[in-house]
Amino acid sequence: MKVLVIDIGGSNIKILATGQPDRIKIPSGDMFTPQQLVPLVIENAKGWEYEAISIGFPGVVKNGKIVTDPVNMGKGWREFDFASAFGCPVKIINDAAMQALGSYEGGKLLFMGFGTGLGTAMVYEDLILPLEGGHLPFKLGTFETHVGNGAMKKLGKPKWKEHVYQTIAHFNHCFQPDQIVLGGGNSKLLDNIPDNCRLGSNKNAFTGGFRLWEKSYKY
Repeated sequence: MKVLVIDIGGSNIKILATGQPDRIKIPSGDMFTPQQLVPLVIENAKGWEYEAISIGFPGVVKNGKIVTDPVNMGKGWREFDFASAFGCPVKIINDAAMQALGSYEGGKLLFMGFGTGLGTAMVYEDLILPLEGGHLPFKLGTFETHVGNGAMKKLGKPKWKEHVYQTIAHFNHCFQPDQIVLGGGNSKLLDNIPDNCRLGSNKNAFTGGFRLWEKSYKY
């Protein structure tokens, strides 16, 4: 099956289709809406062949439906009918879950994406489990408020890294994964990769989007 994968972010939308050598970036922003997304994707994907679409969405997705509008973009995502707008079948999944699936190599995998906030998800065989682990309480806030971009700017990189290593240790102890994949742009700032962890790649989001159509996953 030829699939178009759309990875939605607060700064950029990234797209890639089966058989294409390079992804395309499309600027988004804090007022970006699905009504703006669709024509931009169609225009930028002109000439690409695809019969289905996977969307990685930065928010809560349940039963293939967007539950809440994203914090750092515009409104209207929750009610939007992507299948009708694109004219083909569409599968929607949390963006961290899509990266987790693309990073999966077997066993019980925990994905932790360190970027604007903290994206978390697990994969075990054909089960994809999106998590909102970044919103769990930590110190005087949440894990996300201590390891997100805002915390790094406020506290400085040394203290931020200390919080990141503590967060990884807590999640490792809680979820007992066979392996942890560290993703997101800020994971590359870590000096040492803890035991049982490996660095991921943003390209894995596209691998996850393609894999969504390869078999029937539970998510």
